[in-house]
Amino acid sequence: MSSQNPVTADATAVPPKKSRRGLLLRLLAGVLVLVAIAWGLWYYFDGRWYEGTDDAYVNGNIVQVTPQVPGTVVTIGADDGDLVHAGDVLVTLDRANTEVALAEAKANLGSTVRRVRGLYSTVSGAQADVAVRKVALDKARADYNRRRDLAKSGAISSEELSHALDALNSAQSAMTTAEQQLQTNKVLVDDTVVASHPDVMAAAARLRQAYLDNLRTTIIAPVDGYVAKRSVQLGQRIAVGAPLMAVVPLHQVWIDANFKETQLTHMRLGQPVEVTADVYGGSVKYKGTVESLGVGTGSAFSLLPAQNATGNWIKIVQRVPVRIFFTDPKQLDEHPLRIGLSTDVEVSLHDQSGPMLAQKAPTSPAFNTDVYTKQLTQANGVIDQIIHANTAGSSAADASKQ
Repeated sequence: MSSQNPVTADATAVPPKKSRRGLLLRLLAGVLVLVAIAWGLWYYFDGRWYEGTDDAYVNGNIVQVTPQVPGTVVTIGADDGDLVHAGDVLVTLDRANTEVALAEAKANLGSTVRRVRGLYSTVSGAQADVAVRKVALDKARADYNRRRDLAKSGAISSEELSHALDALNSAQSAMTTAEQQLQTNKVLVDDTVVASHPDVMAAAARLRQAYLDNLRTTIIAPVDGYVAKRSVQLGQRIAVGAPLMAVVPLHQVWIDANFKETQLTHMRLGQPVEVTADVYGGSVKYKGTVESLGVGTGSAFSLLPAQNATGNWIKIVQRVPVRIFFTDPKQLDEHPLRIGLSTDVEVSLHDQSGPMLAQKAPTSPAFNTDVYTKQLTQANGVIDQIIHANTAGSSAADASKQ
């Protein structure tokens, strides 16, 4: 019985196959290394120049509508959610009392204008009286001088000369009184015309106030926007300054983003910002810019700021509010935002040429309204009409003074 050769048996054995698992692991490790290198390059050249936060909310102007005169509400022109434009009527108050006060002020102005016209006439009368007194004084002086000469020759008695002297002194006194009365009357009207006389100006001021009070019984919207927080009710007796409702101009909203203090190192004014709102998701991206960096942390301006110098202390990373303005108003028209909505913001830090704080003071108002300026213009027009109506019958001399 022959035995097998062990060497021959080993030579004829099939060699083991290479493991595919090991190859896959090596490929995966290579891919991870490439991804890590790519991520490192991206972070070094681009990724580290962004700062973001989800502690950001929509903010804006909440324009409170308050009455400037007291009264009783008779109409309400808009409710929550309504769109209103600057100048639209929001609330109307009962104007019975203000109309009575306005009528009284108009009558007072007209009466004052006529009385002041009388002062100018008094000056003219006083001037005429002075002229008459001057003629009488000249006559009395001439009579006295003639009698004095006659008395020297004995043609008249000393008693008649004494009477002539008394007449001269009386005429002189009357002349002095007339001149003083003329000066007194002239002081009341010197360097003035009817419209600029102090009495007329005071009456006009009272009329202006009464006119404005009557006009302000109609409460109008100061800006374009949407009505919110309506609390006024029909028949309610409201006082000056009571909040009635608010108007929110949604086209003037901004973002208040609260960044950690460690994120502000390279943040500058004017840097571009990308904003996404939770209400629309990531499909809508708003363009914005850094408008201002807060001058203090949120805790520093809170109602009860932290007192770190007392008791135990634990360091907490603070947050600083950063205001972001939208640069494309059309985006807000297509996808409007509302006050208080949550947003995510990402600031690009590539451009660091801007300042960290504002370098110039504002040269124009940030927000303004002109709906109230027309009210005073209308009041002045009514005053001019009343003054003209009550001076229409004045003499040519009075007319030339006006």
